Amino acid sequence: MKLIVGLGNIGKEYQRTRHNIGFMFLEYLKEDWNLEFKEEKTFKGFVASNVIDGVKTYFLMPTTYMNLSGESVQALASYYKIEIENILIIYDDMDLPVGESRYKKKGSSGGQNGMADIIQKLGTDKINRLKVGIGKGQGYLKGKDYVLSKFDSEESIIIKEQIKVQEEGVRLFIKSDIEKTMNEMNRKKNEQKEQDN
Repeated sequence: MKLIVGLGNIGKEYQRTRHNIGFMFLEYLKEDWNLEFKEEKTFKGFVASNVIDGVKTYFLMPTTYMNLSGESVQALASYYKIEIENILIIYDDMDLPVGESRYKKKGSSGGQNGMADIIQKLGTDKINRLKVGIGKGQGYLKGKDYVLSKFDSEESIIIKEQIKVQEEGVRLFIKSDIEKTMNEMNRKKNEQKEQDN
């Protein structure tokens, strides 16, 4: 079994904001992968499941608000006995520009409060993650104001394209593991760079 978690904040005011890229990712997969999300109070989140390439997979959007995301992840993973190495967390990263993404299998939260809480609740930093770049704030929009701002029209197109690219990576993770996913997606990224040059 696998668990794919998209991080975000619930509420209309947070929809389509940079900090909600994890939710946006799962909402995109919802259409392509025939996912039906239902609120599960036991797991403090919206949950969907389906068999993807022969693997039973759960999808989770925590409703705890970002800084308590670990409560939701821990509850679902514990209930279904999903091993930590079979979990993938998708969230925003200010250190990556819009249009770039990176898979990692361990490390600190990088200041992302949702990831920090997941690390704390699961008791390890060896947690697979897909960090989606949202860029850094410019001008008056920095820090909290920036991550809670919406993507402009040009960025929205880039983000949609990036999610489409990484949909393949998430499928790879479900079928195999984080190592194969990282290697394959890095190979494709390098091939694309060579073509662009």
